[in-house]
Amino acid sequence: MAEEKRDITSTARIIYILYLVSLAVGITGLIGVIMAYVNRSDAPDWLASHYRFQIRTFWIWLLYLVVGIALSLIVIGIAVLVFAAVWWIIRCAKGIKYLAREEAYPDPEGWFF
Repeated sequence: MAEEKRDITSTARIIYILYLVSLAVGITGLIGVIMAYVNRSDAPDWLASHYRFQIRTFWIWLLYLVVGIALSLIVIGIAVLVFAAVWWIIRCAKGIKYLAREEAYPDPEGWFF
């Protein structure tokens, strides 16, 4: 049974890793969100909360990224991009922490950390 649980969490863990790698190699974030969309319907409720969280994290991050790039013509855009990167890392780290405990993410619909 423990082996089966490890197998079902591995996809969510890979998505978190792809998200973190996307800070250096942008395309991996897109691959991660596609994987989250594909796997969310077959997952148990506690794991589905991670997929929901990962999907929302991607789209909110993309919004922050677009705003940051648009505002980069003025200095505030750089601050927005730095905030978006830190926000992304913190959300992925918290998601990995809850996933390692095999717990549902407490607030997958939230905008902050």
